[in-house]
Amino acid sequence: MRTDLAASYGEERLPRYTSYPTAPHFSPEIGADTYSRWLSELPSGASASLYLHVPFCREMCWYCGCHTQIVRRDELVAAYQRTLLSEVTLVADTIGRRIKVEHIHFGGGTPTIMAPEAFAEVMAAMRQAFFVLPSAEIAVEIDPRTLTAEMVEAMRLSGVNRASLGVQSFDPLVQRAINRVQSYEQTASVVDMLRQAGIGGINFDLIYGLPHQTIASCLDTVRRSLELAPDRFSVFGYAHVPSFKRHQRMINEAHLPDGLARHDQACAIANALKEAGYVQIGLDHFARPEDAMAVAYEQGTLRRNFQGYTTDKGEVLLGFGASAIGHLPQGYVQNEVQIGAYQQSIAAGRLATAKGYGLTDDDRLRADIIERIMCEFGVDLGDICARHGAEPKEMLQSASRLKSLISDGVVRLDGDRLAVANDSRFLVRSVAAAFDAHLDPGKQLHSRAV
Repeated sequence: MRTDLAASYGEERLPRYTSYPTAPHFSPEIGADTYSRWLSELPSGASASLYLHVPFCREMCWYCGCHTQIVRRDELVAAYQRTLLSEVTLVADTIGRRIKVEHIHFGGGTPTIMAPEAFAEVMAAMRQAFFVLPSAEIAVEIDPRTLTAEMVEAMRLSGVNRASLGVQSFDPLVQRAINRVQSYEQTASVVDMLRQAGIGGINFDLIYGLPHQTIASCLDTVRRSLELAPDRFSVFGYAHVPSFKRHQRMINEAHLPDGLARHDQACAIANALKEAGYVQIGLDHFARPEDAMAVAYEQGTLRRNFQGYTTDKGEVLLGFGASAIGHLPQGYVQNEVQIGAYQQSIAAGRLATAKGYGLTDDDRLRADIIERIMCEFGVDLGDICARHGAEPKEMLQSASRLKSLISDGVVRLDGDRLAVANDSRFLVRSVAAAFDAHLDPGKQLHSRAV
């Protein structure tokens, strides 16, 4: 990988492109009435994925960029769970039929902060409201420090088959600096519990660019993680945006690695995982060659949504919970971020949509281009433009940022086919951004490109 390019492009603040347009462009002009209409218009053969957001944790990790809050009283979590149940029923009633569901994802926060019986009740409600296919992937994000054997049993009985464990780093110095002390033994114990319960799909989340992190500490974390043999890794660069996440001010910026150091850490982790036999998938995922995600990557069917890279082929994502985002053919919707406002809306019997975005034909064209770039490090502009009734030449002319990327050797253009150079793939977000008609480079809304 070229360090000169990391220096040139690495400090740019760019979206991760889990959607297009991205969430900062959502508007309150899209509200509950619009979402209700969009739901009622879903075609009869549509299938959906479900995302449920649980915005609670026992303590704050200072690197966190999620919508979550610290809670000590279990009754607050129980009240939120009851609101989730009501929202599931409300959305299903608005659709008017039991739509098929192929993927379910519990995110947070810490979804397993719910009582085991409450989690089981939510899963039962979703199976009643929707037709959850027997083959559906049901995934839960887990904090290994708080998971109990009772919750693992509830997950097993509820059909959970994939678990995503937050690891971040096993370096005690780094852990103290981010307020997340989590031993290797805790993590290993949870992996063992999950596998004994038959929950065989195990993902690990790692982060580089954290305070005090070094290449050596990153590689030690990878080495110890490999001992536990997860199926997939997600490797993210820490996004330091204290103006948006006030708790990140607890992190001493003097201890953060610079852009080149972050680049070196990312390269070291990627190389170590590939040497261990994992396939690099897109920007930041790694999977065993036989894993469904690696197969989708090889077959060109990999997708990208708000959970990152996915094998989910559906065009409908229904979001439940405070701040949850949904994606329908007509556009995006996001629930109220504040838990109180979210609960008040659902209690009043109305959808909690606070803002959203109605897609234009140009948005759909650019979204397809950006998704292929993010998933395949290249795109056949001729093929995609033909499907959208557009001209590749006009699309290339509108992508003024491409000129410097081509001259710097980041991108190769062969007719209508665009490909990111192998040694420049870490800049795939910069290439995708060339087709982003909404991007405002002056606003520091996103994480660094490297």
